[in-house]
Amino acid sequence: MLTKEKTIGEFVAEDFRAAQVFRKYKIDFSSKADRTVEEACENKKYQAEDIYNELENVGNLKSGDINFNSWPLDLLADYVEKTHHRYVEENSIVLLQYLNKLCKVHGDRHPELFEITTIFTEIAEELAAHMKKEELVLFPFIKKMVNAKQKGEELITPNFGTVESPVAMMKHEHTVVGDLFVKIDNLTNNYQFPDDACGTYQVTYKMLEDFEKDLHTHIHLENNILFPKAIALEKTF
Repeated sequence: MLTKEKTIGEFVAEDFRAAQVFRKYKIDFSSKADRTVEEACENKKYQAEDIYNELENVGNLKSGDINFNSWPLDLLADYVEKTHHRYVEENSIVLLQYLNKLCKVHGDRHPELFEITTIFTEIAEELAAHMKKEELVLFPFIKKMVNAKQKGEELITPNFGTVESPVAMMKHEHTVVGDLFVKIDNLTNNYQFPDDACGTYQVTYKMLEDFEKDLHTHIHLENNILFPKAIALEKTF
């Protein structure tokens, strides 16, 4: 049901096809998904009503998307780790190699490449540390909660107190990385490579764009589905 009080994250959690609408209007549906559509449209050139009209018709869009909202939390945590974390690990290495090569070959004509490389290096480092915290602390605790609930056992209080503590930290780090990618969007003119771009240049921009899209989905699954449900589950003990 479409209500104007619903957050962007709730729209996408209910039907991932809504993400296509938010992508079209360049609205962050992952790290800044706790806003309403009206709040996201402030200082923008488009109208909230236009977005609501498109959201009402998302059911007509083609979808091969999985309904992650129906998944058990332990399965969803495993999926995020084995799919999105692995994607970040593998593609960060390749992208940094390509970006450094572009700086050497094209940096004199396109000095923005140096800033893009610096920013993406920061993104890669932030995500590497971030994912380790999820894999070693947060995700194991979520799995413990699911297991305890299934077996009817008491939940042992973790040293971080409540799951809301690491969740708040992870969401903050998601915002930091999302803001860094906004800078890359601006520096690349939304991944429009210049006329003199070689094959590697074009591939690198396409990989950066794909990386950002995957990251949005990755963060959406955590911020809008996994984390809220983990907080709700903990409160049932």
